[in-house]
Amino acid sequence: MEFLELFAWMKVGDVATISIILLIGMFILLAIGMPLGFASAFLAVAVIVMKFGPEASFGRFGSGPLSVLAQAVYRQMTNYVLISVPLFIFMAALLERSGIARDMYSSLNIWLSRTRGGIAIVTSIMAVIMAAMSGIIGGEVVLLGLIALPQMLRLGYNQNLAIGTICASGSLGTMIPPSIVLIFYGLVTETSIKALFTASFLPGFMLASFFIIYIIVRTNLNPSLAPLPEPDPDDPPGRVKALLFLAFLAKFATYGALFFVGLLLLISAFSGGTMSDDGVTTMWEVLRVRIAKLLVVAAIGFVVSRLLGKERTSLGWDMGKGLVAPIVVVGVVLGSIYGGITGITEAAAMGTIAVFVIGLIRREMTVDVVWDSLMRTLKSTGTIIWVTIGAASLAAAYTLAGGPTFVANLIVTSELPTMGVILVMMVIFLIMGMFMDWVGIVLLIMPVFLPIVLKLPVAEIGFLGELEPRHVAIWFGVVFCMNMQVSFLSPPFGPAAFYLKSVAPPHISLTAIFRGFLPFIMLQLCALAVLLIWPNIVTLFL
Repeated sequence: MEFLELFAWMKVGDVATISIILLIGMFILLAIGMPLGFASAFLAVAVIVMKFGPEASFGRFGSGPLSVLAQAVYRQMTNYVLISVPLFIFMAALLERSGIARDMYSSLNIWLSRTRGGIAIVTSIMAVIMAAMSGIIGGEVVLLGLIALPQMLRLGYNQNLAIGTICASGSLGTMIPPSIVLIFYGLVTETSIKALFTASFLPGFMLASFFIIYIIVRTNLNPSLAPLPEPDPDDPPGRVKALLFLAFLAKFATYGALFFVGLLLLISAFSGGTMSDDGVTTMWEVLRVRIAKLLVVAAIGFVVSRLLGKERTSLGWDMGKGLVAPIVVVGVVLGSIYGGITGITEAAAMGTIAVFVIGLIRREMTVDVVWDSLMRTLKSTGTIIWVTIGAASLAAAYTLAGGPTFVANLIVTSELPTMGVILVMMVIFLIMGMFMDWVGIVLLIMPVFLPIVLKLPVAEIGFLGELEPRHVAIWFGVVFCMNMQVSFLSPPFGPAAFYLKSVAPPHISLTAIFRGFLPFIMLQLCALAVLLIWPNIVTLFL
């Protein structure tokens, strides 16, 4: 007890003082290089001591305020959905080491080879497909840097355009399902992750379309930014290429629909006629409707392929077969979620198995590839888990100290209008995103900000349309993810820049990489503005 009395001077009690000390302490610890997880855990204990004193905090081991922190960490670590995070990371690592992504790039490049800025457009489309497969940002940027950057530089593309396209497109995994950022947001706020995935579809593809439109407009206004490659005498003309692409789609629709019919029949065989979610309809009755629709798709695809001719269909398939494996993985992951077959965690496991099986079929899944992917998964998951432990502890400690109530009262008494309050939050997100990892932000800030947003007048959110009260938490989650899109490119610690630097040629400096980001950061802010002005864009598919 005498030892604890030495720290009696630390007791503050005043929440305002604790908040200021916490904010300053976090910036100091991050500035000296302490990892976010350890910095958060240290400050969590400091907050408890400042609020309750050393004796209440440490006097009885296993009880008191510190036990609340342990319970908060335990709740986070035992959440079943959290298992999906290492599974998605493992899937991304397998994709990075296999040749699936390279074949996809080659196939996309065939279709857009004679389009101005075609390789940059291909890079953006490839990033969208990869985001829909795994949602891991770091792996996408590295892979695009290895595949697309040398190709664009070799063909004389503007360096800033190439860098910005790769990093901005590579960060789309934040917005496009299955996004790990959305998974964590759903865990922390107890919001439906499936609803978050559905809501983020349109904003995610809107942002990707902003990138593609920008590339098309800018390269056509200034053709020197993206010179066209030398024409290939074997390259079919545009109209013929369009028919070949239609032939590929028809054949893929036929085989893909039949594949999923077989998968659904297999599921029905193992389901034993169990009930669906409504408790009335049997599983077989639900699956029968979906099987009928898939058979119609297969029939249409077969008829179209017959009309286009066997030779044209075969050539189109050869040109586009690199897209088959990625689309199958996307179909397995997102199809199992939105088809009501599995939850998020099971879908991550099915996607991982799909990538593994495809790798075995392609004879690319060696022991070294699997081992290296497992080690990468272990390192990435370990980092996320430590940040989660520290941030969950700090959030619980600050809540115990009355921090959320203090911040809420501070914002409410400021007499700002509803959109003024939300804009202040956006600025805080953007500033914190420049210095902190998204895991820490969602765990530390969301328990404070979301209750405030839920108490705001719903009718005053946005300028066009009106949100329903039950959709406010979902809308705010998508808006938060759009903020995190910006944070991946924001200096001085934009992680996308460091991911690309690790694989970029030596002559490309970090300063040059950040310079290439500027137009794309403006596009991200425009997309964020659309979500704030017209919030109903998030709820169109709900």
